[in-house]
Amino acid sequence: MLNTKQQEFVDYAVSKYNTNELTVSELKEANKHFGCKYAPQWLIKNADYKIGKSLFKLPVEASDVSTVKTESKSGTAEKLMTKAPEVETKSEAAYIVSSLTGNIVPKKDPVFVSFGNYPDVKSIIKSNMFYPIFITGLSGNGKTMGVTQACAENKRELIRVNITIETDEDDLLGGYRLKDGQTVWQNGPVIEAMERGAVLLLDEIDLASNKIMCLQPILEGSGVFVKKINRFVKPADGFNVVATANTKGQGSDDGKFIGTNVLNEAFLERFPITFEQKYPSVSVEEKILVNTLKKSGLADKDFCKKLVTWADVIRKTYFDGGVDEIISTRRLVHIIQAFSIFRKKIKAIEVCTNRFDDDTKNSFMELYSKVDGGASAEEIAEQQRQSDISSQVDDNDSESDDQDVI
Repeated sequence: MLNTKQQEFVDYAVSKYNTNELTVSELKEANKHFGCKYAPQWLIKNADYKIGKSLFKLPVEASDVSTVKTESKSGTAEKLMTKAPEVETKSEAAYIVSSLTGNIVPKKDPVFVSFGNYPDVKSIIKSNMFYPIFITGLSGNGKTMGVTQACAENKRELIRVNITIETDEDDLLGGYRLKDGQTVWQNGPVIEAMERGAVLLLDEIDLASNKIMCLQPILEGSGVFVKKINRFVKPADGFNVVATANTKGQGSDDGKFIGTNVLNEAFLERFPITFEQKYPSVSVEEKILVNTLKKSGLADKDFCKKLVTWADVIRKTYFDGGVDEIISTRRLVHIIQAFSIFRKKIKAIEVCTNRFDDDTKNSFMELYSKVDGGASAEEIAEQQRQSDISSQVDDNDSESDDQDVI
């Protein structure tokens, strides 16, 4: 007994080739009509349908079969042929089983260095369990790359979706699309990941609106009813959801991450575990920069070390409230890449810090000159502390002078 999709394939293949005996290549060609790259597995893996080497017999009703004469090199032979079914105009849209083809396992990145929560993320993905993960942390600290490389190491398929304020059910679950002049249904990335048993990465989830509440049942691991096509989709083994965000779904009070929203509490509760991603340690970050430079065929460990020291001082100052900007690991990688292109260290730093306002950029460049001159992070921190004390004394003296004038 064939299901609806299998029967549609048989009807189309018979009408296309006017026979019920097809080779593997003909089966593959027919299946392209339904958005699939390969021959239908339900047919070629069933021994009942195989009648010869790379030759299969489609299941058709006996009343639709007639005998015709065909010419071959060996002479005239009789062959069972099927009558082409009458073409009927259907009001409903055709259904595309899959919009993704081929291997979607990420590649290993030679620059990547394991740190922080990576071993835990890798263990969850390796387990093949459905156990949603929420990863939060400042921009450019490797949240997305960690998930990508965990999938690469475990040879797991990954489907990444970048969330915006406009992302809705149609973007996530799927919708009707125009293909070859015909309205067809195309699966969204969430349905694709569920059916393939892949890892679904929802990147920048805190940029979403309440339209992503359609994911509620999916985050429970119980499947979802796609009402537009009246079909219930159950997740295959291995399916899991990972979300990344700069916030914890409570919005951004300091305005650093404009566009982030307060997410529904019930939605957040469906993530059983939350990892707080921090920037890598000095030693790990230095190794990342060395690997990046090595990938470009260069080597300058001293420059990498100075950049990491520079970024470390800036971050400590940022967390103490001394500056409003920060140098991320991604920004350091950008500087190394710029250096591999221009072969000039100061120019590489300048072009990669031009995104900051002039005062911030100048203070960052001045700070690097101190690091480049051999000053350690401790010495620079002490200089800044003394500078802060001097500024405070000057402010107090100014206030005292004002009081004398009064």
